[in-house]
Order: sequence, then C-alpha cells, then structure tokens
Amino acid sequence: MPSHRYDDIVTLIASRQPVCGSTKVVAVDGPSGAGKTDLVAGLAAVTGATVLHLDDIYPGWHGLAATPPMIAGVLGAIAVGEIGSVHRWSWVRDRPGPLLRVAPAPLLILDGVGSGAGIIRPHLSALLWLEAPAGVRKRRALARDGDTYRPFWDVWAAQESRHFAAEQTRRHADIVIQTDA
Repeated sequence: MPSHRYDDIVTLIASRQPVCGSTKVVAVDGPSGAGKTDLVAGLAAVTGATVLHLDDIYPGWHGLAATPPMIAGVLGAIAVGEIGSVHRWSWVRDRPGPLLRVAPAPLLILDGVGSGAGIIRPHLSALLWLEAPAGVRKRRALARDGDTYRPFWDVWAAQESRHFAAEQTRRHADIVIQTDA
C-alpha cells in the first residue's frame, strides 16, 4: 500500500490523545486474512510505531478468548509508565515461550484478531477494522500460512465469530477498511 494511502489513518491518529499513559495505542482488528498485518507493516513504516503482533502471543489455536485479558495486562503496565510483559507462544512446541516485553512508546500498534476487544478499548486512541469476503480471507490466510493453518481454519473462524458477535468490534471502529482487492 503506497504511503499516501495511510493519510486518513495518520490524520486520525494525530488527532487523538494518548489514553494509555503517554502512549497512543491503535488496534488493527478484523478476521483472519483481512490484511491486518500488511496494513500494520505499512503504517508502522510511515509512523515509526512500535508493533505488537498478537500472533506472537495467542496461546495456541484455541486461545483467542484468553488473549484480550493478556493484552489488557500489558497495556495496564504501559499506562503507568512500566514495561508490559507477556509470554510469547511457541507454535512449534505448543506452549508458552520466552517473555515478550513491551515498553511505553509514543505510538503502539496492536496487530491481530481481538485487539479491539472491550477490555482493551479503554487503552485505545483509535480502532481500525479490516474486512474482506470469507473466500478472499481464507485464500490469503492459507497462502500465507499454508498447511500449518489449514487444519485450524474452521476452529479459528468459529472463535472469531463468537468473539466478534460478543464484542461488536466493528461497531466500535473509528475506520472500517475493505480489503477485497
């Protein structure tokens, strides 16, 4: 995505105050394969933001519901000027891995499903929602993760469906971005 495509997002972020201590936190949420990580990479390049990829910390293929409270804990520490920490997830070993530390920064972007959950929203300066048709998303996700993800697509999609129905994340988004192309 060319840098000029981020102008509206950068303008939104600039207009917001930090609500997580001195850190502006922007969540980029939406279902798997919607294009969150690609958008976040470009946005981080344009803004110099620190990025926390939730893929690094989901506690396994059945762990979506456990993730928002972990992120809220990280952000709670950042809000008081401390370094937040959470265990990375070892996808190879299917267990917690080394500790991941997240320091307060001028701008922190949360990249992943669940990043806009209600328990996290009090720490957010902005919430972006990305979406695309299910077939497009599945094709993208399987092209990205291949056979690793294939057996878990339905498991993860069911968790997303329950999560988004309960959280109404899209309804709380400041910007909704269609990524069907």
